[in-house]
Amino acid sequence: MTTPTNPDVLQLNCPICKKIVLWNDDFPFRPFCSDRCRLIDLGDWASESHRIAGDPVIPDEE
Repeated sequence: MTTPTNPDVLQLNCPICKKIVLWNDDFPFRPFCSDRCRLIDLGDWASESHRIAGDPVIPDEE
């Protein structure tokens, strides 16, 4: 893939595989490079591998 000729186009790396992603209509899964990387990230959230830091809203009852 080539780099953008328009410097106004945002260029970033896919959070999963680190490929270059341009923030335009050529990459409908942005910020991911593909549907595969998007689904890997979704699976990480579903399995609670990814978490947002902070105290739980509802404390666990032990």
